[in-house]
Amino acid sequence: MSALNAMYYALKPFLPRRLRYVVRRLRAHYKLLATSDWPIMASAARKPVGWRGWPEGRQFAFVLTHDVEGQIGVDRCLPLAALEARLGFRSAFNFIPEGEYAVSRELRERLAADGFEIGVHDLHHDGSLYRSRAAFAAAAVRINQYLKDWGAVGFRVGFMFHNLDWLRDLEIEYDASTFDTDPFEPQPDGVGTIFPFWVSGRRPGTGYVELPYTLPQDSTMFLIFRNRAIDVWKEKLDWVAANGGLALLNVHPDYLAFDRHAHTASEFPPAMYEDLLTYVKEKHGGAYWHPLPRDLARHYRHQLMPPDAAPPPRPSPLSSPP
Repeated sequence: MSALNAMYYALKPFLPRRLRYVVRRLRAHYKLLATSDWPIMASAARKPVGWRGWPEGRQFAFVLTHDVEGQIGVDRCLPLAALEARLGFRSAFNFIPEGEYAVSRELRERLAADGFEIGVHDLHHDGSLYRSRAAFAAAAVRINQYLKDWGAVGFRVGFMFHNLDWLRDLEIEYDASTFDTDPFEPQPDGVGTIFPFWVSGRRPGTGYVELPYTLPQDSTMFLIFRNRAIDVWKEKLDWVAANGGLALLNVHPDYLAFDRHAHTASEFPPAMYEDLLTYVKEKHGGAYWHPLPRDLARHYRHQLMPPDAAPPPRPSPLSSPP
């Protein structure tokens, strides 16, 4: 982790939320002026060698994930799940094992019984997971225990930090800590593809599938740039669909103002998320495959990855922490 990032996450608990958003907005607007590949990086549409397409001849894959950051997010999980289920969708809820809240077995089992997936989101979610190789190895032991206890097979690091080599310590089927392009993240190097890819393990026959998110995060759209429409989501979704890729979205229940008539500066109306799901159904109905992340990872491993083809090379920036 860079010294600047380390300083920020050390000070973050003491900074007012409003101030944090002001800083992030200033940084994001500066970054936006300097980038030409967001929200779309044209080169990310290049299909992997040996790509066999999606099941049943579907044009693209559409996957929903949620990172639950605080108690308010925990309280909003069931309303969010109900919204998705009403429209015929299912998603993965990623919970922090040792964060500021305790996720109950009852909630995890309720979501799983309703067809949703449970994933592990970091360990403490304080920006410290990659502070050293030894610290990560120690954390991996605890993360693997939570994966086992929760019956989870997927993982995502807090703040989208990523180190695909170190993640081989985890007993996972997939990771979802990367993105095709997102210059606004604290570790902005993307993987440059809208397709899943394989990361080999340390032993023959082992490894995991990397699932990059490819639709802009809700926090970027509505809290940082303060958009009041979903045009950017629609534009990127249509482009991913046209290129046969993976449209993977991360929406935080913490930011969905289910229980407020007027949303705050750190929230947005659930109707905007509902509008996206409705748009997918109405414009792309019959064209998308909608698996849970774990099902996509398993399908990739067993059906899409040619047994005689080498996994895609990992971009060099991902070999060391931020």
